Amino acid sequence: MKAHEGMYIGGEWRAAAGGDTIAVVNPADEQVIGHVPAGTAEDVDAAVRAARAVFPAWAATAPAERAARIAALRDVLVARKDEIAETVTAELGAPLQFSQMVHAGVPILVAGSYAELAASYAFEEKVGNSTVYAEPVGVVGAITPWNYPLHQIVAKVAPALAAGCTVVLKPAEDTPLTAQLFAEAVHEAGIPAGVFNLVTGLGTVAGQALAAHPGVDLVSFTGSTAVGRQIGATAGAAVKRVALELGGKSANVILPSADLAKAVGVGIANVMGNSGQTCSAWTRMLVHTSQYDEAVALAAEAAAKYGDRIGPLVNAKQHTRVRGYIEKGVAEGARLVAGGPEAPCEQGYFVSPTVFADVTPEMTIAQEEIFGPVVSIIRYEDEDEALRIANGTVYGLAGAVWAADDAEAVAFARRMDTGQVDINGGRFNPLAPFGGYKQSGVGRELGAHGLSEYLQTKSLQF
Repeated sequence: MKAHEGMYIGGEWRAAAGGDTIAVVNPADEQVIGHVPAGTAEDVDAAVRAARAVFPAWAATAPAERAARIAALRDVLVARKDEIAETVTAELGAPLQFSQMVHAGVPILVAGSYAELAASYAFEEKVGNSTVYAEPVGVVGAITPWNYPLHQIVAKVAPALAAGCTVVLKPAEDTPLTAQLFAEAVHEAGIPAGVFNLVTGLGTVAGQALAAHPGVDLVSFTGSTAVGRQIGATAGAAVKRVALELGGKSANVILPSADLAKAVGVGIANVMGNSGQTCSAWTRMLVHTSQYDEAVALAAEAAAKYGDRIGPLVNAKQHTRVRGYIEKGVAEGARLVAGGPEAPCEQGYFVSPTVFADVTPEMTIAQEEIFGPVVSIIRYEDEDEALRIANGTVYGLAGAVWAADDAEAVAFARRMDTGQVDINGGRFNPLAPFGGYKQSGVGRELGAHGLSEYLQTKSLQF
């Protein structure tokens, strides 16, 4: 698609306040595919003012009408699914089939779920002699990452609109074309002018201005824990609500009774999807010592099948960063059984699917979020040690447990300090709350729990 030269503010594409632009690069061939405006604090202010101006009218709109607008948005996304997939592939580098199934398909599911929730949610309830109302929090500043560019937008914007909030979106500078396409879909769906606004730009400029703007009532951010801390501090100074979905170092715990081949195979596939650029990826594989050597062999074999099936990393910085982590793993004594730091291609930001064995829990690659196609296999002696290892990082976003019996896996999962756990390969559920414990964030996305993040409570006593 052709990049827009302006911002989407107040229902129209407007010229940006400044003349600077940001180049959008295809990470597969390192070629520039477009430019978008580098938004300024002035652009952010215009967008917030537009959102603030229409908030009372949108908040007063009947939930059924809000639901109808979100359903119309879903329908536009369905009609433009191929264009969405092609755009994500161009600016993120994901293989087209993955973009069609995940990057385009999942946001459509999520948008549909919020169309239904907006119509059915109990915005009013009786509690004794009180009537309790769930009211929209106000203007939302949504700051989204590059790794799932449309999904993260829809996961914030759809519940905010369902709640009756208005939104200013600042997407990641690496994947702004998908955000512009979403703005076109919003316009085509007939969502009133000013209810949704888009400002492209750098996080250090436009993102910071949005988080600090006094006209923003809630900041919803997905990204690194380091940036999340900054946004939390900025919002805290103004006593402003935040929803933060941050980093992860999720454990894939394979108990001795599990189907080892299946657990290892699915675990490797989980990390290789989106080239490892998934905050909830199961990057630590925990295996009982009696099955360790077999698991390592299975993992190396599975990873080798992804050599020409995964896309590049998003940019040169990430390419350097991930290869540096692989080098760090080797330097600290982990054993490479697949992949390595050498770039597999002369052009593009590709990294080989990489598996480490003989990883100990205190190693850097077992503690820090790498955000690439890298799996660390860690041995354990008994379930208590497996639990200590699984819970032994600052993160707690996701995870997996495998056992012959679901009840056995559930018993272990209930002791894990993490927000979401897949039991024996459980399927993605767009209605289940997603979010983390510890430094993986504050708040939840998706389903009714995600909708509640954008609501505040008022009680009237009779």
